[in-house]
Amino acid sequence: MSRDTLKLAVILASVREGRFGEVVTHWFAELATEHSAFEVEVVDLARTDLPLALPATPPAMATEETRPAEMLPLSAKLAEADAFVVVTPEYNRSFPASLKSLIDWHFTEWQAKPIGFVSYGAQAGGLRAVEQLRPVFAELHAVTIRDTVAFPYYWEQFGEDGQPRDVEAAQAAVKIMLDELAWWGTALREARAKTPYNPAG
Repeated sequence: MSRDTLKLAVILASVREGRFGEVVTHWFAELATEHSAFEVEVVDLARTDLPLALPATPPAMATEETRPAEMLPLSAKLAEADAFVVVTPEYNRSFPASLKSLIDWHFTEWQAKPIGFVSYGAQAGGLRAVEQLRPVFAELHAVTIRDTVAFPYYWEQFGEDGQPRDVEAAQAAVKIMLDELAWWGTALREARAKTPYNPAG
């Protein structure tokens, strides 16, 4: 990895049995890996030990001593990431509980970093879940990327080969989002290096 390459954590939010998220995530992660700006790592919440019960210590004050030992590798991955992309379905007009748990267990790991979204669902293509995630991440001092990649009626959008049927349009949408993510990721990394982010002043 070159010094200019950004560490991108792609978060697979669905933990449902038979989930389609793996197809979408695998496809997206390959494109992100081909983008010259990123080193990509997938964080699969179905394969992550993430307790639902939160500790008494607020996430903003959490240390290695106050987090479960099994969660420390995950927390380290989030802390090391320069940018994130959340791949999320839409459940009942919102996002999965597994994703909310991941978010709530952490705080400083999200700060002053950009977050993009790839969503899938029925008519809305998961965009209602994305719009609910934006204020959540804003509360954590993260920057959400304007342009998203969304798949309405996703079961019709992908072929058996795991590729979108309208592959050119899908790849174009991904490029727009990744280019924006790379700009914000680079700008915010440089800003954090120059002046460590401290929202409390």
